[in-house]
Amino acid sequence: MLSRMRRFALLLMGLSGLTPLMGAPLGPSEVVVVFNSEVADSAKLAEIYRDARKIPAANLIGLKMPVTADISRADYISTIQNPLRLEFDKRRFWQRAKDSNGDIGPVANKIRVLVMMRGVPLRILAVPAAKDAKEAPADPIGGRDDAAVDSELALFGIEGAPIKGVLNNKYFKSEKSISEADMPSLILTARIDAASMATCERMIHDAVDTEAVGLWGRAYVDIANKYPEGDKWLEEIVAKNLKVGIPTVVDRFNDTFPKNYPMTEAALYYGWYDWNLSGPFLNPKFRFRRGAVAMHLHSFSAQQLTNPTQNWSAGLLEKGAAVTIGNVNEPYLQLTHQFDTIHARLLAGFTWVEAAWSAMPVTSWQGVVLGDPLYRPFLHFDGNGKHLQADSEFLALRQAAIRWGDKPEEMRKQLQDASERMKSGTLSEAVGLRLVEDANTGGAAVWFRNARDHYPKPEDKLRQDLNLIAIQRAAPSGKVPAIQALREAKTHYGQLPETDALSGWLDILDPPAPPPAVPAAAPPVTPPPAKTPGKTNKH
Repeated sequence: MLSRMRRFALLLMGLSGLTPLMGAPLGPSEVVVVFNSEVADSAKLAEIYRDARKIPAANLIGLKMPVTADISRADYISTIQNPLRLEFDKRRFWQRAKDSNGDIGPVANKIRVLVMMRGVPLRILAVPAAKDAKEAPADPIGGRDDAAVDSELALFGIEGAPIKGVLNNKYFKSEKSISEADMPSLILTARIDAASMATCERMIHDAVDTEAVGLWGRAYVDIANKYPEGDKWLEEIVAKNLKVGIPTVVDRFNDTFPKNYPMTEAALYYGWYDWNLSGPFLNPKFRFRRGAVAMHLHSFSAQQLTNPTQNWSAGLLEKGAAVTIGNVNEPYLQLTHQFDTIHARLLAGFTWVEAAWSAMPVTSWQGVVLGDPLYRPFLHFDGNGKHLQADSEFLALRQAAIRWGDKPEEMRKQLQDASERMKSGTLSEAVGLRLVEDANTGGAAVWFRNARDHYPKPEDKLRQDLNLIAIQRAAPSGKVPAIQALREAKTHYGQLPETDALSGWLDILDPPAPPPAVPAAAPPVTPPPAKTPGKTNKH
């Protein structure tokens, strides 16, 4: 028998007002899989991915490459770029010709995507400066020749392209699929790579399985208040989610989500700005929902992919995300992935690789795209995929947004009535989160308390207390009551691991007194030498 929540969601199916999916999606014949023939797992992973996405066997290319993450420019050219060009020529994947400037490049191309397997080098190192170089280049971007291997490969068919600096990405901000765009010189790149082979395999299967049902769950957005441009991307995501019915927990404090924050049912995560994996992801039991999209804005987020405790990209994947993005070196904010564009393109039905590349202004630079390039997490965002009981509350929120999105008061009423009928913590919290965004903190507090009553799990209840304390903390005179509430919550939740989040906020609002200073030790006193009988001490 269907649950009441499931019936509520199904009643709303088949409604108009859905975001139209983009046309001409990528097909498996347009994807080439590249692996390192010197690494057995790289070849194995290529076969696993080929089988999962039904990619033609002729589209697998194994190259003999160095078995290192970092590679010199000379080795990149001799073991990756030039051999790959030869394979494309031999297999007639493209046609190349000279342009008006005499440069050779693709004029027709059957291949739209290159996906690198674990084992393919990650970074092209900078060419060492000449010994007589006296100072750094005046242009910190134009003078650099280091890059991500993947980003460099996007235009590998063009001979004579500049090595130093960046090249414009003509697909940036595109609203067409790459199959429809007339850009034969550009090949979008991604890689299936992580700290372990098991994680790589899981990324592939999670993407394929999630497409059948759609990605459902809660979003968490951590706005760091660092630079207006990056903050604006995250605010756009919050606003978009409000319209489409994705419940979104937002942290607008300068500090990031605290250690062990109770980030349950996380399907989407966008945040910045810590050097290494932190906050909720330090909790050993934390796992993203299957198929999750997660990313953290940092200059060195993908500097390496082997240690999940360092940087961000490897750690997010190890915690269960299916896809992420990152930078292998300092990209500068204006030249990195723009998170709001990624999110908007995914919601519109684009593949993961198209969404990520439409958000990246340049190529031949530092960005990498990690995960199945063909993954479409919101392929069934209209609710027409398979339905799982665990998704029913999130499905109901989406359908309410479809039906009453242009009538916010009616939508709120419907959700409020449903949450009370169903005793649903998820719906009650979603109502509270919407009211916060509408600056109705008094109304939000009522619904967070309702959610706390309805949720059965203590970590979800604790998050409602954090939602309530966040309202106090943001108020002009709320510091003292917020401190008191944090102390009371710590007592109430006891040894629950997520209480570390309460301690984290408490240490910010009411820092512990510094330890007493230890008196400096007095210098040792050397006693004068004893007098020897019959001699005089001249000291």
